[in-house]
Amino acid sequence: MTGRVVVAGVGNPLRGDDGIGPAVVEALRGRVPDGTVLAVSDGEPARLLDLWRNADAVIIVEALRTQPARPGAVHTLTAAEAAGHSRARASTHAFGLGDCLALAEALGRVPPRFVVHAVEVADVRLGARLSAAVRSALPDLTDRVMTSVREAYERCQEP
Repeated sequence: MTGRVVVAGVGNPLRGDDGIGPAVVEALRGRVPDGTVLAVSDGEPARLLDLWRNADAVIIVEALRTQPARPGAVHTLTAAEAAGHSRARASTHAFGLGDCLALAEALGRVPPRFVVHAVEVADVRLGARLSAAVRSALPDLTDRVMTSVREAYERCQEP
């Protein structure tokens, strides 16, 4: 065990609600233990896999599309649940997190502990800002991620 904990905020802050992942990463700065890797990612699978290489715990913060949409609704997903969301119905990116997890599994690179915190989005147009519904979910989402970070460090210390 390396004790390495990675938080990746996936998204593009220039595309409205798709910027929720990066917004959470910014909200976490100075609030998580030293050594926690805080990164913003565009969701490209190879870069994500490289980011979580040798990590004991990976926490992904992501925008989620659902039908019907409930903008601002927060979800916590396991790796298996995230892998079950297809790109067409869930991701705001060219490749969805499910695609990335399938690649990680094929390469034997799924971290021992993996959790996704996602918020349902309303508007991902270029140039849009976070919608009111998604912005209101930011405190809860940040708290959930902080709890996951704390739990990851506690588990890394277990014999």
